[in-house]
Amino acid sequence: MSSSLERYTERVEQYASRFSRFPRFLDVTMVLALIGCAFFGTQLSLPGVDRPDTGKSLEVMLGASCFVLLKYRTHTRTVVVVVAGVTIAAIARGYLLTPMLLAPLLAAMYWLAVLCDRRTVRLYALVTTVALLTVNLFSDGMRDLSPVLTVIGPVFWMALPLVGGSLARLRGDYLEAVKARAEHAERTREEEARLRVTEERMRIARELHDVVAHHLALANAQAGTAAHLSRSNPEQSRKILDDLTGTTSAALRELKATLGLLRQDDRPKGEGLDPAPGLARLPELIDSYRSAGLEVVVHQQGVRRPLTPGVDLTAYRIVQEALTNVAKHAPERAAHVGFTYADSRLLITVSNDGPATATATATAVNGTSGGFGLLGMRERAQSIGGDLCAGPRPEGGFEVTTALPLQPSAAVEGESP
Repeated sequence: MSSSLERYTERVEQYASRFSRFPRFLDVTMVLALIGCAFFGTQLSLPGVDRPDTGKSLEVMLGASCFVLLKYRTHTRTVVVVVAGVTIAAIARGYLLTPMLLAPLLAAMYWLAVLCDRRTVRLYALVTTVALLTVNLFSDGMRDLSPVLTVIGPVFWMALPLVGGSLARLRGDYLEAVKARAEHAERTREEEARLRVTEERMRIARELHDVVAHHLALANAQAGTAAHLSRSNPEQSRKILDDLTGTTSAALRELKATLGLLRQDDRPKGEGLDPAPGLARLPELIDSYRSAGLEVVVHQQGVRRPLTPGVDLTAYRIVQEALTNVAKHAPERAAHVGFTYADSRLLITVSNDGPATATATATAVNGTSGGFGLLGMRERAQSIGGDLCAGPRPEGGFEVTTALPLQPSAAVEGESP
């Protein structure tokens, strides 16, 4: 039974949606139906009561009032006033008050309840009902009925379109609210998707910058050192060239792993990609710089603790970028890397000896250099709840200091690159 009722309801909704495309056709059909109802209502009378003789003029006015309903969308209140006036005049002339005679007025009251605010609906409904009952009590067509029936019937009939119109308006408001929420949710999803795409692009850009800047700077330093030693120390030059091959191979591997994030295929997440680097690869990183002629000294204070993947990757990339800047800009070919494990934070310092260069001073003053190295380091540190400072040291040279939380919150860790 329920399935057949659902099919019937769906069929009615389909027909309604089809006909709703032609509102003028529906309006004309409604007017013709109301004219028929009003004409049939004028033919009804109580037994033993003669129909009033109005010379058809009032019947013509009833039909004309039905055509006024064509303007119910733009002149709702005027339509109610005109139709109610003609209907009350018909009842005052002695026509029997029946639902058929009231059909145009009931339609006008329905659209009033749908299209107007509640205060207007209550005011017009009250005035119209009181006028209708007052005229009906003294009408010749109702003189054989008790006053109770004369009052109860019109009140009930007038209440039906008001209740139906109010329910239709509530349903319309509900559908509008659902549509607005759906549109808002769609816009929110689109904005969130754009934000995630932007964050992913920035993350990949930082990874590419770290990989390219580090390996190219290292390869440049190794090539320059090998060229300088090619005549005076061929064996050392050959060893550096071998290390240069390893540097370029490592660069290609990391570029492949990073660019693999941009692939759109059916492989499971992370398949075919190298694991993210961490401080466990720090000796390999230090050896690569030493092979390029940069002397790196590492010292540690406190008991070493395990790091979360986000903090581990961030610490590695910051040390890598800081050493790359030392290899590119520092006049002294020496750097110091320090790790201090405190209660809740890991303090990392990367410094070089000698006077601060013009590039380093400009970086410290303006907060940025010609590239994005310092900016990328600061963003990485802040993404997991840490902070970073960079600038010349009072005793000379340049220093990068960053403090990273050993146990970042889950929300912050989830946002880290």
